[in-house]
Amino acid sequence: MEHSGHHFIAVIGGSVSGSEAALQLAEKGFRVVVFDQMALPYGKIEDGLPKWHVKLRDKEETNIDQKLMHKNIRFVPNIRLGKDIEVNDLVENWGFSAILLATGAWCDRPLPIEKIDKYKGKGLIYQNQLIKWFNHCHEPGYDGPLFNMPDGAAVVGGGLASIDVIKIIMIKTVQNKLLERGIAVDLFTMERGIDRVLDQHELTMEDLGLKGATLFYRRTSYDMPLKPYTREDQREKAREVSNKMLGITQRKYKFNFEPLSMPEKMIEEDGKLKGLAFKRAEVKDGRVIPVEGSEFNFRTDLVISSIGSLPEPLKGLPFKNSLIETDTNDSCRVKGYENVFAIGNAVTGRGNIAESRLHGRESAHSIMDTHLEWDEEQFKDLLRGLESSVDQQVGSISQHLKNIDTMPDEVIQRILDKSKALQIKVGYDCNFPEWKKRKLPIRLENMPGRLDKSMV
Repeated sequence: MEHSGHHFIAVIGGSVSGSEAALQLAEKGFRVVVFDQMALPYGKIEDGLPKWHVKLRDKEETNIDQKLMHKNIRFVPNIRLGKDIEVNDLVENWGFSAILLATGAWCDRPLPIEKIDKYKGKGLIYQNQLIKWFNHCHEPGYDGPLFNMPDGAAVVGGGLASIDVIKIIMIKTVQNKLLERGIAVDLFTMERGIDRVLDQHELTMEDLGLKGATLFYRRTSYDMPLKPYTREDQREKAREVSNKMLGITQRKYKFNFEPLSMPEKMIEEDGKLKGLAFKRAEVKDGRVIPVEGSEFNFRTDLVISSIGSLPEPLKGLPFKNSLIETDTNDSCRVKGYENVFAIGNAVTGRGNIAESRLHGRESAHSIMDTHLEWDEEQFKDLLRGLESSVDQQVGSISQHLKNIDTMPDEVIQRILDKSKALQIKVGYDCNFPEWKKRKLPIRLENMPGRLDKSMV
């Protein structure tokens, strides 16, 4: 592209969609600065995909690495939008030709019970925080929150991410009970099936004194989005598969399932969260309706909310229905801005994969939320589909750049100087491969015995 080297684009977020957008622009000759809020740009691959997916995680992170090592891309880690940099500052003072927001969705959707968030970290845990703890609690330098996994926890949700959550709870509780008997079983063995481990040691859940966690879902097992479909004539088959998959997973990991259950209020005793009150539900014409007089209580010391994630509200950006608002005539361009664009989950929101694909808007987060029992090849196909949709979006943005003047050399130098100053500020004094060697967390599979320090 003629004069493309005289455009500089900022990409905020370096994970699946951000790295793909950066690569597509870089290969067209544009220069790109990728800012990421973490030391390494892996997003949901690192902090949303449970750590038992070793080969898939490593392969996808390597894929991101290769993209960000393109000669036209400069990586700036540990820079948080809204704290270290602002969109308006990037527009007005840095002088980027365009800014792409690939920030994903990291804020948990609030559990719709009045005042329950006062118990966050004290009997209530949200999904994103739980999985981040689970993925990193084995690390010697881990300094985040530590959670106990008591027996009988309640998980509120219905997507495959909620099954990941309940798998984590069941693995942890059974591991700890086995340790009390002097039986140490590593995570990767447990993940292949709690039922196998118990059979091997001639034990039952009752022998261990465990009743198991319970998943509460407002619809039925047939309605769970466990099997994707793209055509209406595939719907019934997908419903049957979803029901079968839940049954198999339930038997394998020994948890309980309560369908048609809607959380209504919390149970409090002596200033502590002691469970939830539910109402039974019925599904009519696709709508979930509470059944009057059907209230029941579920007592527990731990509630985990797994009902989806939202983009983080960012100062200065227009939001509508918890998503970044875009122009009616341009699905990428942020409303009120000439050269700020949003891609991925920040504009599409969480949705099932089939709907996202039909709109050409697959998002990294919705893929992460709906991957569990699919084989890895299918999961990788979905990631490649996301990259394809990003390619289409970048093509549209490239057309926009053709119609604006190229940058003066002094603006290019200003961006180089400012981005270099931020790199120095965060200690990035090397190339990307060397930085990764320094910052990559210690992997559980490389630790002696493969038992993490959070086990008691």
